[in-house]
Amino acid sequence: MKTLVAFLLLSVSCAFGQVETIDLGSRGQITLYLLGEWKADTSTIGGNTTLTISPSRESVNASATIAISFPEIDRLDTKSRLKLRVEADAYGLAEESVEGRAVAREFHLPAGMMGYYCSFTDRNLRGQPPQKGNYKVMSMGKIKLAPDVLVEVQIMADGFRDEPYQQLLGAIEGMEVKPGAGR
Repeated sequence: MKTLVAFLLLSVSCAFGQVETIDLGSRGQITLYLLGEWKADTSTIGGNTTLTISPSRESVNASATIAISFPEIDRLDTKSRLKLRVEADAYGLAEESVEGRAVAREFHLPAGMMGYYCSFTDRNLRGQPPQKGNYKVMSMGKIKLAPDVLVEVQIMADGFRDEPYQQLLGAIEGMEVKPGAGR
């Protein structure tokens, strides 16, 4: 039964979206399932990998960036430290937003991972018609996959409830992580 469900999920994701896999070498791999029409571009600089997700259709105004780094020292070893770091990193955005402060929310992630993100509304674009490349809302956060694997996430769109934003958030929260040989 589990095999049938897995096959059906894979079939649906292939028919209505795409699968993006990020190879982390000996640390494993991350697989993201993108529903909808998206383009993904992966780049690696200095050992750090960045996945940029942009819409295939010109009419969609949303994007996401996922940056993976490998810290030598684990300074985010508890949920409270990770949450505080996310809020501290978001301080500058919070000052310019409608919300006025950074309040971290927990990502809904599979067991073994922890992550938080803050969401903001651009006070200058609120109530304005959509403009390509100008995003009304933004979420940014961090996900800790392992003591030496940190994922930084940024999602930008025209609305938190809009389908593109929800598709990108769903891809991040639904990611699968396969540990490497040394784990």
